[in-house]
Amino acid sequence: MSPMTRRQLLALGAVGAGSVAVGGTGLWWTSRDKETLGGGRLVQPEVLASRDGVLDLALEAAPTRVRIGAREANVHAFNGSLPGPTLRVRGGDTVRVAMTNSLDTPTNIHVHGLHVSPEDNGDNPFVTVESGESFDYEYVLPQDHPPGTYWYHPHNHGHVADQVAAGLYGAIVVEDPDPVPVARERVLIVSDIALDDSGNLAEVTAPQRMLGREGETVLVNGQLRPGASAAPGERELWRVVNACPSRYLRLSLDGQGVRLLRRDVGRLPEPVDVTELILAPGNRVELLVDTREGTSTLRTISVERGNMDGMMGGARSGDGPDNDEPIDLLVLEVAGDPAEEVRSVPAGPTLRDLRDEPVEARRTIDFAMGGMRGGMRGPGQMMSFTIDGREFDAERTDQRVRVDTVEEWTLTNSSPMDHPMHLHVWPMQVVVDGGREISGPRWQDVVNIPAFGEVTVRVAFDDFGGRTVYHCHILDHEDLGMMGTLEAR
Repeated sequence: MSPMTRRQLLALGAVGAGSVAVGGTGLWWTSRDKETLGGGRLVQPEVLASRDGVLDLALEAAPTRVRIGAREANVHAFNGSLPGPTLRVRGGDTVRVAMTNSLDTPTNIHVHGLHVSPEDNGDNPFVTVESGESFDYEYVLPQDHPPGTYWYHPHNHGHVADQVAAGLYGAIVVEDPDPVPVARERVLIVSDIALDDSGNLAEVTAPQRMLGREGETVLVNGQLRPGASAAPGERELWRVVNACPSRYLRLSLDGQGVRLLRRDVGRLPEPVDVTELILAPGNRVELLVDTREGTSTLRTISVERGNMDGMMGGARSGDGPDNDEPIDLLVLEVAGDPAEEVRSVPAGPTLRDLRDEPVEARRTIDFAMGGMRGGMRGPGQMMSFTIDGREFDAERTDQRVRVDTVEEWTLTNSSPMDHPMHLHVWPMQVVVDGGREISGPRWQDVVNIPAFGEVTVRVAFDDFGGRTVYHCHILDHEDLGMMGTLEAR
C-alpha cells in the first residue's frame, strides 16, 4: 500500500484531529532481534467454538515459558499459549469461562467490545480473582449482537498494563450469519513485549509508565515476523487486533489490494479501499486482502502521540533509537496458479444512526494529566492522571445514566498527549471528530481523543443495567487513575 493522505485517513475515521500516536519508551528492534528474525510460518491461535448455543471453557492465567524468535522467554499467558485461544461464538450464545489465577498478583477478565451485562459474573470489571483462586464468568450475547472481532484481557485495576504487556490476551470472533465469501480467515493479534537479557519481563520505569510503555519487540500471534502464503486472485479476511498496552499501529501492506470491511463494531455498508490505517490500543479492524502475485510485507511505522513538555523535561512518545524505522510484522508470499474468480462482496446491513434519535442528556468529560503526586518530582514520583479532575475510585459513581436512552458525550483532552477512550458494554457512535461532522454512522468502542482536542460521541445505553467503567486505553494511564465509573439504571 502506498502512503495515504491525512484527508483519506480522516475520511475513514482512523485518526482524530491533531497528532495520533505511536511512540514509546523502548527500542523498536534490538540488534539481537534483527539477527533472530527467522520468520517461520504464521500460526493461528487455538480455536474454541460454541456448540448448540453454548461455549464452556477453562482459562488459566499463569507464568509460561515460550520461544520468541531464537530466544526463550518467560511470559504470562492464558492456557500456556501466546496469544490465548480464539473464542468463536454467535449472537444468542452463552459463554461460560472457568477462570483460574495462577499468577502472583490478582487478576480478572474483560471481554473487550462485547455487548453483554456488566453485573455479577458478567463483564464485571470490579471482580477480583486473587492469586490461587478461581471465578466462573458467564456472558449471554444478545441474539442480534453485532458480528465482528473482539478480544479479552485482564482488567484488575493497577495490574492491567503489566499483565497485558506480559502476554495475557486473546481474540473473540462473533460469527457473521451472512459472511463475506473468502478463501480463508487469519486472526492477527499484534502485541509488543520487553524482555531483559535473561528472557524475563523487563522492569518498567516511572517515566515509561507515565508516557505509556512500548515493548522493544513487536509480535504477531506471539511470533517475530512470521510468513504466510496465498495464491494470486484469492480473497482473505484479516482480523487485526491491537493488543499493545500503549503502541498505536500505523499499518500498511505493499503490493496487495486491501479494503476495510469493519472497524471495532459494525460492518461498513461497502468495503473501502485503504492504503494505511491507524489503530489506537484496543482497536480492531477487519480487512479484505485481494492477493496479487509477489512478496508483500505488513508493516507499522511510528505515529507521534504527544509529549510531556514542561512535565518531564520534554519527554516524548517515540523516544528511543530507530523509532522512525518501519517495523516488519508479517511477510505474505503470493505465488502459484491463479485462483478462481471470487464472488462479489454483498452489501452490508444499514447501520443505526443515533443522530436520528432523541438525546436524553449531554455531558462533557475531560481527560487530563496534572502535577506529580505528592507535589514534588523525584525518583518514583508519578504524575496525576484524571478524568474530570479525579483519579479512579471504585467506590465512587461518576456518571449515572438511564437504560434505553441515548446520550451525547463531548470527550475533551486538556493534556499534551493523545488518550484513546474505551467505554465498556456500550459502543459509541462518533458524530464529530476534530471539529468535523462525520457523514455516516461510525461505530467504535475505542475513540482517540487527540492532545488538546475533542471528539463528540453518542451512546445508546440499551439492554443492560449495572455498573462498569470508561477509561484511557493506554493501559498505564488507566492503572495510574485515568478511569471513571458509570451506572445504568
